[in-house]
Amino acid sequence: MNTSPATDFAQRLFRESGLTSSHEPIDVSLVSDLLEEHYRLTGGLGRLATEKDDTFRLGTDSGDYLVKVSPPDEAEAVVALQTAAMRHLETTAPHLPVQRVKLTADADDHVQIRLSGGRTRILRVFHFVEGPVLADVNPDAERLSEAGGMLGLIDVALRPFTHPADRRGLAWDLRHFHRLTELVEHTPNPEHRQLARSVFRLFGEHVVPRLSDLETQVIHGDFSPYNIVVEPQSDHFVTGVIDFGDTVRSAVIFDPAVPMANLLGRTPDEPWQDACAFAAGYQRERPIQAPELPLLPVAALARLTLRALITNWRAERAPERRDYLLGHAKDDWINIERSLTVSLDHVVAHLREARHGRP
Repeated sequence: MNTSPATDFAQRLFRESGLTSSHEPIDVSLVSDLLEEHYRLTGGLGRLATEKDDTFRLGTDSGDYLVKVSPPDEAEAVVALQTAAMRHLETTAPHLPVQRVKLTADADDHVQIRLSGGRTRILRVFHFVEGPVLADVNPDAERLSEAGGMLGLIDVALRPFTHPADRRGLAWDLRHFHRLTELVEHTPNPEHRQLARSVFRLFGEHVVPRLSDLETQVIHGDFSPYNIVVEPQSDHFVTGVIDFGDTVRSAVIFDPAVPMANLLGRTPDEPWQDACAFAAGYQRERPIQAPELPLLPVAALARLTLRALITNWRAERAPERRDYLLGHAKDDWINIERSLTVSLDHVVAHLREARHGRP
């Protein structure tokens, strides 16, 4: 089976998103040397499973850190965008629990690694955020609403933020969803292909005609349950927001659509229940424009479908990360099917009720 999208657009978008190259693990001893030289940090360095970069947990006498080395084909400007967004939030909204960037001994926010063949990768260090992630707990509607409120606050703080690379090409950006229909043909299950086509049809009918009119700003881009650190017993449920790797300028509604997609089907009898609870909290802090609200559930379905399609495609291209990739998307098709059984008009009505503070 051919494992690359057919169109030049899709190929370019996937390449710009760092999804096309096979993984090239960086040497751990090199990372250790760079940490000691530039950060004056030494300690135990353990590799963590991630989607496309090299990530480590560094344990030192003074605390733990997260170390990231960008993928070989990720542009330096894109890495700079991610770092700039985090530092903007640290400066303008220091009360938000966004993961902090650690500076080098020379007060730089990264280290450039020059490899053979002229390739460059970027090493960054972040303070490690302890605690379970949202994906590993069982939050009720109130806690999900709190998580939604946190993303709303982050988007409010990001509203004035700009960066030269914020209009980057990103396959996960739903602005491009309708142009990736070729991915359906790389899905072996015919029932899954039919589900995907149904979602593409919904997106084409409802969202595509409005794309140029939607409210836009820089968004987090991947506020998934794996990027939200929580403390279930605390009054402050969300204690950390991590991974700004998908930061991009896009439609505002596409930001809450990501966590909503991850929450679809979590309660099988009411597949939209948890997603709507999250959206209610988001809207309390960052209200979605009334004309755009009906597009939110379609965007959530599109995001879940996109993950299912890209995950299958990537698992074939990067077999060394197959278990990690498929583990994050193992129930996607089931949850898409469950969610499509509910009238979207009913979902939108529920979102509108929550927007106006009614039960």
